[in-house]
Amino acid sequence: QLQASGGGLVQAGGSLRLSCAASGLTFSSYAMGWFRQAPGKDREFVAAISWRGGSTYYADSVKGRFTISRDNAKNTVYLQMNSLEPDDAAVYYCAKGAHYGTTQNAYPTWGQGTLVTVSS
Repeated sequence: QLQASGGGLVQAGGSLRLSCAASGLTFSSYAMGWFRQAPGKDREFVAAISWRGGSTYYADSVKGRFTISRDNAKNTVYLQMNSLEPDDAAVYYCAKGAHYGTTQNAYPTWGQGTLVTVSS
């Protein structure tokens, strides 16, 4: 139901935009989140956006560099990532949930992940 894309290899300081396309007619009723998991580390929260897009929340580590947005007409949520750092390298997952939150258990539906690699 969720298809993430846009990952790739980028140099430190560069930018990428991730997309997550959702199937179904009820996308606009759900909050969306982005999480990431680096090798050997736990999956961590990155950003979240409420169902209308009026509220957003970011992990401290990405605040000011990443921007989450959504286009409900296209059933898509985006993660614009600027000033990328080597520590941002991870598999990025989008997730859908009934409630806006920062924990994984707030999102019962997950995409397959897209890999972001940042070279120093």
